Amino acid sequence: MSTPVDDALDPLARERSHLASSRSALRAMREDVESLDISDVTANWVNAEVLARQIDERIKALADLSDTPLFFGRLDYLHAPGAERAEGAAGEHFYIGRRHVHDAEGDPMVIDWRAPVSQPFYRASKKDPMDIALRRRFGYTGGDLTAYEDEHLSDPAEAARTSKLLQQEIERPRVGPMRDIVATIQPEQDEIVRSGLGGTVCVQGGPGTGKTAVGLHRVAYLLYAHRERLARTGTLVIGPNKSFLHYIEQVLPALGELTVRQATVDDLVAHVEVRGTDDAAAAVVKGDARLAEVLRRAVYSHVTMPTEAVVVVRGSRRWRVPAYEVEEIVGELLARDIRYGAAREALPQRIAHAVLVQMERAGEAPDDRVQDAVARNSAVKAAVKEIWPPVDPAKLVLRLLSDADFLAVHAEGVLSADEQKTILWAKPARSVKSAKWSAADAVLIDEANDIVARTPSLGHVVLDEAQDLSPMQYRAVGRRCTTGSATVLGDLAQGTTPWATRSWDEALAHLGKSEGVIEELTAGFRVPTDVITYASRLLPSIAPGLTPVASIRENPGFFEVRPASPESADPEVVAACEELLRNEGSIGLIAADARIPALAEALTEAGISYLAPGEETTRQTRLTLVPASLAKGLEYDYVVLDEPQAVVDGEPDERTGLRRLYVALTRAVSGLIVVHGAPLPAQLG
Repeated sequence: MSTPVDDALDPLARERSHLASSRSALRAMREDVESLDISDVTANWVNAEVLARQIDERIKALADLSDTPLFFGRLDYLHAPGAERAEGAAGEHFYIGRRHVHDAEGDPMVIDWRAPVSQPFYRASKKDPMDIALRRRFGYTGGDLTAYEDEHLSDPAEAARTSKLLQQEIERPRVGPMRDIVATIQPEQDEIVRSGLGGTVCVQGGPGTGKTAVGLHRVAYLLYAHRERLARTGTLVIGPNKSFLHYIEQVLPALGELTVRQATVDDLVAHVEVRGTDDAAAAVVKGDARLAEVLRRAVYSHVTMPTEAVVVVRGSRRWRVPAYEVEEIVGELLARDIRYGAAREALPQRIAHAVLVQMERAGEAPDDRVQDAVARNSAVKAAVKEIWPPVDPAKLVLRLLSDADFLAVHAEGVLSADEQKTILWAKPARSVKSAKWSAADAVLIDEANDIVARTPSLGHVVLDEAQDLSPMQYRAVGRRCTTGSATVLGDLAQGTTPWATRSWDEALAHLGKSEGVIEELTAGFRVPTDVITYASRLLPSIAPGLTPVASIRENPGFFEVRPASPESADPEVVAACEELLRNEGSIGLIAADARIPALAEALTEAGISYLAPGEETTRQTRLTLVPASLAKGLEYDYVVLDEPQAVVDGEPDERTGLRRLYVALTRAVSGLIVVHGAPLPAQLG
């Protein structure tokens, strides 16, 4: 149990001593796990493998990262948490960190940031101190504790003020992948992070509002609060592309969570190899939720009503189930609206049951073994194959996209003739393997697969950059959490696909989570004031009903628009990169996809090394050359944006192009230089 602290003598030295002691305690915890002998507690090799894997994960979770602060704050309570607030009752102090650390006696030295006792670190204020006398924040250089800052929340004489250490942590330059924000979570973010497992939450957040971090930290919190349940059901983080997933992949391990799977929507529906592409018109129709009804009709069209009785021969007896009775059984199964495959498996048992009823009437006493034997009878199996044949989802979609008559029958009243023509392949494929499937086709196959056999559900799914998903993609994600919950993250202003989400209510309906709660984050922590103000000029054209992000950063950041002649634009871009490389931190050069080869050549000629999105920056190579189509979700300390009009022109329509530009303009954390040889888009004014 913690005791009150006397900081009269050298508080910084005392805190450094506690840090050293905590690191020693964490090391001892790790050594205790490493020394475990499981040879006498495992009954067989399977149990031994499972236990060994669990121990290995525990050892990794207890790793002490030398450049990551073990704790970042301290809370001094006026009274013992949960105790009666009696006059003169002694309070306690707790160090708040990324994971729990205890000493040899089991007393806590660092409290996990997710524990209830840690909540006031994020929520307490002068207006509602939550029984906190003092909140202390720590400043670090690398892994060394170098400063602290106190807020006396219960002292009416002390005025509320902005935390300098908090601002420094938010604005600290970054090299490498995304890091956690446990030291800087704000009250409105904390409410979302700690929302319950049972409900789905949709977070609308503009650039720099921390929505991705909020989603990842909510996963970490839910694993802390519901670990046993989620260990059984599983968790999944879905991102827009591999570069994005690589960028965020270290956040949860840094918080001690190693079991969360990450994937893209394309990974989830990878039933076939994707080798083709759709034009925008075809992709929009294929992504429309109406295709689910077309697929359902096509699957169940394989069911045909019987025209002949089913005759089962057992020994010297013949048992006849008339066609009308089999038809009743089929009708009942169709009316139950269960999966096609489940109904197909039930049909032989239902026919066998009808035979058993006849046997009982004849004075026999058949049991379950007899029913199973009848269900496997060749006559029953032949009838089932004729009435309710197996359906291959990929072959079904292949036929729909290749056979105009088959599509017309099942799309009647759902898709117009023009829409049907739009999605039909000009040159039908001969087989599933030879077909050049598109990403949208793979989603259709996944839908058909779910009509045939239920998709397993996870306990919780985080869906990031959700605004770019089609209705059919939402359905694909929703199938993965039918019995679980979801955290949906996105920004309607950053939707850059032809089928981009129009409203979150509509998105939640397609996801199967209409009861989900929509939260909006409007406080900007990452994007400098001048940059977000400039980018927000585009909002009336791309998302007129959306609240602009209001940056809460005290540092306005560095922002400059540099016009150049068309001939000198490339050298100006290189010069801007060289200028920013003199600063500490990461640099992103973002340009229209078509401009990437020319800029790559210019950088190479200038002797500047660069990375591709997804490659980890180092102290030696801090510049990433980013196609505008891959910029979403990524952040850099400084950004050079090349030719805004080219970014707009690279998209099929102006609104999508302006949304792409909005994304590109809002990737900078500390500074932005816009270089243009062509005129700027009129919307930037």
